[in-house]
Amino acid sequence: MAITKRTEQDKIEIVGEFKNIQVRTATIIEEDGVELSRSFHRHTIAPDSDSSGESADVKAMVAQFHTDTVKAAYTKHQEDNTPASE
Repeated sequence: MAITKRTEQDKIEIVGEFKNIQVRTATIIEEDGVELSRSFHRHTIAPDSDSSGESADVKAMVAQFHTDTVKAAYTKHQEDNTPASE
């Protein structure tokens, strides 16, 4: 009886006006090749996020969707919606 645990990025999506990248990672527990359980973790990469620790697939999507135009629009949106400090 061999119990194994593995992870895989099973879903990568582009969401919203600023092309946020949502990554879903599945953690799969198997015994002798039969899946016993599966759980999920999600994280989001915004246009101003550091993506250096991401997988090659995610990095490719960052390069494709987080263009300078998208980054500038995201930064402007954040600046325009930051409450003024007193």
